[in-house]
Amino acid sequence: MKLLLDTHIWLWSLLDPARLSRRVSRALEDPANELWLSPISVWEVLVLAEKGRVSLGPNVEDWLGRAWKAGSFKEAPLTREVALQTRHILLPHRDPADRFIAATARVFDLTLVTADHHLLAVKGISTLPNR
Repeated sequence: MKLLLDTHIWLWSLLDPARLSRRVSRALEDPANELWLSPISVWEVLVLAEKGRVSLGPNVEDWLGRAWKAGSFKEAPLTREVALQTRHILLPHRDPADRFIAATARVFDLTLVTADHHLLAVKGISTLPNR
């Protein structure tokens, strides 16, 4: 299975794995699954660190580099098709990061791993809920 980790799932897997359900933990640890991240998640982590909502040490960019390598992630491309698809993602809020992540899952046929009930309700994408 090709799993696209929502930003919070990525962070929880590294900083607070107890927040992951057993099903999600097993899926992330299964070597048969491919783990994917969007560059939007990297951007979101940078924003969270700048706002002081997450503490990742004195050099966030170094932390991000180590975290990326540790997970053996595939990078989901941020393409024109993904940008266009964001217009077709129906969410009750205007969070552009959520739209890009959901559009990435749709365009590249990835299963989105998330605890976000808004993203779990998006039509036309496969999801793995963290419940």
